[in-house]
Amino acid sequence: MIASFGGSGRPPTPRTARFTVRLAVLATTVALGAVGVAVSATPSSAAACNGYVGLTFDDGPTGNTGALLSVLRANNVRATMFNVGQNVQGNQSAARAQVDAGMWVANHSWNHSHMTSMSQSQMQSDLSQTNSAIQSATGVRPQLFRPPYGETNSTLQSVASSLGLRQVIWDVDSQDWNGASVSQIVSNAGRLQAGQVILMHDGIQNTRDAIPQIMANLNSRSLCPGMISPSTGRAVAPDGTPTTPPTGTPTTPPAGGGCTATATYPNVWGDRYNTSVTVQGAGNWTVVVAVTAPQKITTTWNGTASWDSSGYVMTMRSNGSGNTFGFTTMMNGNSGARPQIRSCTAS
Repeated sequence: MIASFGGSGRPPTPRTARFTVRLAVLATTVALGAVGVAVSATPSSAAACNGYVGLTFDDGPTGNTGALLSVLRANNVRATMFNVGQNVQGNQSAARAQVDAGMWVANHSWNHSHMTSMSQSQMQSDLSQTNSAIQSATGVRPQLFRPPYGETNSTLQSVASSLGLRQVIWDVDSQDWNGASVSQIVSNAGRLQAGQVILMHDGIQNTRDAIPQIMANLNSRSLCPGMISPSTGRAVAPDGTPTTPPTGTPTTPPAGGGCTATATYPNVWGDRYNTSVTVQGAGNWTVVVAVTAPQKITTTWNGTASWDSSGYVMTMRSNGSGNTFGFTTMMNGNSGARPQIRSCTAS
């Protein structure tokens, strides 16, 4: 997935429910082609939001950041901006404008390199330098990190964690980096569910043009843009309080069952992702997991798996390999869904 936008010559990466804000414009300044706006943000009635989603924009700031912020403000949107360190250093006024407009700023590496090919010390230097640039420009220290291209491994996750950064990938890919039309971007965003995060990019005209329709769709479903929780990586209300349990929360132990299962997603690629499930409360257990068609589980480990007749519901039983099992799921065109843990029983 390589493309060039905004004359940067650098490929953008692939990859908050809604929070409605009233933006009171206090001052406007124009510097280096970016518009800075000081605002106060007041949440709408909580009753209007049945869930929150994370709207995210990668690869900024760019020469079009001012235009993006204008569209976001016009549609009462707060979003998370995953910024590239060298871009922040080169356009500090645009980075400040993001925060002034009520957006959240986050770390997207120093220069969008393939970080999994770096040494641990190089990863540390890259993320630290980016944190410093963002904090210097905006006064805000990032709490979230999105790896370039969505490429990650255990070393990179460990380094990010040591710097106080929560890694965030995405649930829905808008495909704006791939030349998607306005209608395609709107359609992709229509798959967003409460707690989920969508990948979009700074600097793309079609993305800016799609925002009013994206918001109309979310409004029709009582979803509001929110922040991404540094604790869970899921979209929550701007005060940090989730209205729906995020994907990956433990299942409720069934009566007499005595175990819980918690899912996380350590690896996400363009066509597939890994799920890791940790069981607590039982040494011998049975966990039932369902995936959404047309997704398909292709590989499993650390357990004995069987499927129902549909092929979409998997029963995993402990096999002596410990209390954590995993599996790989092919997206098959559905990048937004994630597996549902239906039950965990002690056996």
